[in-house]
Amino acid sequence: MSINHIVTPLDSAVLDSKEQYVFYHKKVDFALKELIVSVQQNQLCTAQEMVFFKQYCDLLLYSIEAMRVKYMYDEEDNMKVDLTDSGFPNYLEFRYLYNDLSLRDNYINKLKDVNQLQDEFLDQLLRKKEPIRKDKLFQAASIVYYTSVKQQYIFNRFVQGKIIQAPEDVAAEYMTSWSFYDVSLNRPFICFMYFDYDGKDPLKEKKEIYEALKAIADRKMPLDTMAYGVDRRLKNVFPKHIKRIDLGPFHNVFAKDENKLTHSILESIAKKEIPLESYALSFKIDEVFSGSTFSEGGYFSKQTLQKWSDIVKSKYVFAPHRIIQLLYNKNPEVMNKLAKPPFQIADLKIK
Repeated sequence: MSINHIVTPLDSAVLDSKEQYVFYHKKVDFALKELIVSVQQNQLCTAQEMVFFKQYCDLLLYSIEAMRVKYMYDEEDNMKVDLTDSGFPNYLEFRYLYNDLSLRDNYINKLKDVNQLQDEFLDQLLRKKEPIRKDKLFQAASIVYYTSVKQQYIFNRFVQGKIIQAPEDVAAEYMTSWSFYDVSLNRPFICFMYFDYDGKDPLKEKKEIYEALKAIADRKMPLDTMAYGVDRRLKNVFPKHIKRIDLGPFHNVFAKDENKLTHSILESIAKKEIPLESYALSFKIDEVFSGSTFSEGGYFSKQTLQKWSDIVKSKYVFAPHRIIQLLYNKNPEVMNKLAKPPFQIADLKIK
């Protein structure tokens, strides 16, 4: 069965065949790797930010690959892709992976012996000249999944980066990063915070800093609201610059949303003007900077807080050349408002 025979109902979020799993995984894997290269080439992140950006994207890619292995031959459960404003797996899929791997030892003890399964495969293929049954393939996939996938590399709802010295050209002493998967949007976000610290070493207070970020900055909200919340919660931390990357939506045949770019791509795929594997990625960066300060609270509980700039919002699109032309023709009002002309990335070609 070729990919041209794959039918994905637009009102369904379930991938329910081996072909769809393979096709979807190749699309996401290819698009994210193209994105990483292009973000670096076009200097949308600093050198240090790029290190963290790659790490978070690697966790995302690792988790999606784990889903592919987990569900490939499973006849009872199917992976769900968010169709509303994402194009990425539903957040619950990451949660299922993480919880499932918590019981890894219990499952491994119940798996069939690898040598026994290999003998059965050889007997089926060489002696009986018959294809391997799906239940046997599921057993093999389960062995690979439970013996090779590591729980600590699964993209969690909130992933905290380390506190490090800020680069010399930054007007702040320290920086940290974190990433979260917004449960309402089903999209990954990556954040960077540059800050000063009223003390000798912020690592002595890192537990409190990490807990505050996880409590306050784990979902999409107006960035100045997030900045104020962090500033107010951590009395010894003085944020100077906060940068948030919104990765998505991933516009492709598996998406269903009211986004104009997604609609244009789906419409052109339906008319066979572009191939089934066509895609584009939206990418947004919001930033706020601190300026002067003000005091809040009473005489005995007075706290100095930052005044924040207006949110600097930049929207970008990454897409192959043909898709860029299509989007300009169909959505010039969207494309002309981008911070920079669309960044060209490679076509995905699947035979």
